[in-house]
Amino acid sequence: MIEYSVFLMTNYLKPEDGPKAYAKNQVREIWDLDKFSKHIASHNSGYSRGLVKAILTDMCDCLVEQLLNGNKIKLGSLGVFSISLSCEGAESIEKFSEDNIKSVNINFNPGVDFENLINQAEFKLVASRIAQAATLKAEKAGKGTVDLAEAKSKANASKDNTGGNKPSGDGGTTPSGGDSNPGGDSNPGGGSNPGGENVGL
Repeated sequence: MIEYSVFLMTNYLKPEDGPKAYAKNQVREIWDLDKFSKHIASHNSGYSRGLVKAILTDMCDCLVEQLLNGNKIKLGSLGVFSISLSCEGAESIEKFSEDNIKSVNINFNPGVDFENLINQAEFKLVASRIAQAATLKAEKAGKGTVDLAEAKSKANASKDNTGGNKPSGDGGTTPSGGDSNPGGDSNPGGGSNPGGENVGL
């Protein structure tokens, strides 16, 4: 079950369109390697949690090793791992050097098991993390009402002060119907994110 909340956001590529409502998935839990290994072991895999964890750890080490060797790694239905480079442009080919290479990026292309997840997904609309936190705070204070507008205003002010712009606990959103992702990454040439989210709660 995917829990989501609805937010007003302005697409930074099309600011003239004004804010539109988009769904953002709520992250329910963050699973670390131990918990994920235990989950795999519980699926009648025949392997202990410790062995599953060791295999996954070794897989990560080997992935890094082989990607740095310039190889592309195909992991069946999981997907394909590869690398790309982010560079600072030089005035000419002759002036380009390794110093112009600023980062090595990991690329992941999902396999068949990750295709058409929309056909398998179930959704549930829930209050935003800001609304949930404000409601809990009001309950603890013995208040019978919650001023959501004030809570959202404070949250937006906090984001402005810290440079953040993503509701806590939320995942991403990619508008459909021809819109670009106002909160996602743009990765031209393996590269950089030219913009982030503008969230109007």
